[in-house]
Amino acid sequence: MALDQIFITRKFGPNAEQEMILNMGPQHPSTHGVLNFIVHADGEVMEKAVPEVGYLHRSLEKIGEMVSYAGFMPYSDRVDYLAAMFANEGWALAVEKLLGLEVPPRGQYLRAISCELNRIASHLIALGSTAMDIGAVTPFPYALRERESINDLIEALCGARLTYNYHRIGGVAYDVPPDWTPLCRAWLDHFEKVLDEFDRLISTNEIFLKRLAGLAVIPAAMAIDYGLSGPNLRASGVDFDLRKAHPYGAYPDFQFKAPIGRAYAGLSRGGKVGDCYDRYYCRVLECRESATIVRQALDKLPDGDFINPKAPKKAKPPAGETQSRVESVRGEMAYYVVSDGSERAYRLRVRTGSFTAMGIIEEVSKGLMIADLVALIASLDVVAPEIDR
Repeated sequence: MALDQIFITRKFGPNAEQEMILNMGPQHPSTHGVLNFIVHADGEVMEKAVPEVGYLHRSLEKIGEMVSYAGFMPYSDRVDYLAAMFANEGWALAVEKLLGLEVPPRGQYLRAISCELNRIASHLIALGSTAMDIGAVTPFPYALRERESINDLIEALCGARLTYNYHRIGGVAYDVPPDWTPLCRAWLDHFEKVLDEFDRLISTNEIFLKRLAGLAVIPAAMAIDYGLSGPNLRASGVDFDLRKAHPYGAYPDFQFKAPIGRAYAGLSRGGKVGDCYDRYYCRVLECRESATIVRQALDKLPDGDFINPKAPKKAKPPAGETQSRVESVRGEMAYYVVSDGSERAYRLRVRTGSFTAMGIIEEVSKGLMIADLVALIASLDVVAPEIDR
């Protein structure tokens, strides 16, 4: 079927005389990347929306088998360009497991600080774009303003603003600059007030609440069956966060909550656990928790090396296989790596939260309005690089 083709079909579906098949994408601004959805609709009501992926495939996993272990670190940024720190960390953890290499405490804390700042930055894009996708333009510049402040901090830390390439096998690339910590604390003080302002601007807006309340509900059992993870899973009421369930790095040293869905829109507005609003608001709450983690990490930042001095310049782990898992912005990001004893991975496989989220759209979209598909996609916070790799 041609990408620009829209036609009436008389062959499929229970309403064969009325069913329309059309494309949303692959360039639609509300599909959060180069994605396409084959929409089967009867008028404005969808019978289903089938994701069609593959437009952004870049052979990242194959590249990981062609370059050295250290050389793949900048490529890992491209697994999720909005959450590159987590892609860096997941790759570093996998190689460190193969090498049996320990990360110094300071390096672990700097990883946590950089990752949680990146989580806030990515969530701000998700929150602003969710509002914008359904017609509220004003919140997006507010979110971008705060994201730029985070980018300033991260640029001072590692020299980059998007694809960071900050983590290294054995630690991180750079220590914090001398004046960085007070600047970060000052921004945290500012940001907590901004979140209250953001809530007043859009989160508690009556039109926004009613627009998302009770929409595209994903029950807990369905979320588990379809392999959802991260905020999309927790919004359905499932209390699972890798940072707590299987702690790694410095996270055992921090006190924080993993927000779960509680019908935040309110029953009076038709809100249900696992609806679009819960997925939105869980991310708002996660921004607050990430700020709390960064504060604790700055307060307890250990002295010492930020990278293991024994980390090899050319990693050559013994033959074997391993898996690493990190709680990324869009859910669990897992690396499966097979080593044959050479300087390059024999096999690399990456599992991401956006890819698993795409699988549930066809089921959840049934019976929704076409306009609601935009809200559903926005609430799942999928990004195309994580889907295709």
